Amino acid sequence: MQDPKFIKSPKKSPLILTIVVLFFLMVSGVYICSIRLWQISPRTNAKFLNIKALDQQQQQQCQAPDIEQWEAPLIHFPNPKTFNREECVCNPVRYFAIFSMQRSGSGWFETLLNSHINVSSNGEIFGLRDRRSNISSILETLDRVYNLDWFSSASKNECSAAIGFKWMLNQGVMQHHKDIVEYFKKNGVSAIFLFRKNLLRRTISLLANAYDKDVRPLNGTHKSHVHSSAEVSSA
Repeated sequence: MQDPKFIKSPKKSPLILTIVVLFFLMVSGVYICSIRLWQISPRTNAKFLNIKALDQQQQQQCQAPDIEQWEAPLIHFPNPKTFNREECVCNPVRYFAIFSMQRSGSGWFETLLNSHINVSSNGEIFGLRDRRSNISSILETLDRVYNLDWFSSASKNECSAAIGFKWMLNQGVMQHHKDIVEYFKKNGVSAIFLFRKNLLRRTISLLANAYDKDVRPLNGTHKSHVHSSAEVSSA
């Protein structure tokens, strides 16, 4: 009988240890890769957006600027029917609408926006009743504006970076507010609310404007805004 001190323990197979180590490394690698892909996928999806080519037969990918994920729905690549955006076809465009009331400084604010070479604010496009007679007319007009097919004195070039207009609350907004909100959410339109804090000053401005309309017309017609010193002196 052998002495227990000298009994050798059986050798562990190196093949089994190798398999265990390789399996552990494989599982760790898959886990790390999955975590990394999950982290970068939102940014990648936000950068590359598919748009329709002008001939509507092919699609091309436009690389948007380095934007956050929440900004992606606000970036658009319109395809106008009335002209070709040419080299600016991949320039992103943002949509906006200025909601305000008369005599609240919206004219000055819109002039400030239009001073930028690539920003177009097209004024009170719903001032005409025909354009706001029903929700279908409103949505059709909105589509033309945001597809860059609306032409006015504020229209810029094919490289416009932001397009919008001024919309008074009494021009169909309150009557069709649910459909308008749904359209804005669906198409990623930013709403800018501009109101005058001092209601007394606004009331005075309304009364003064009404007085000028009846008593002090400019060259035979009334103008609620003047844009030069010559117009002021001749009023």
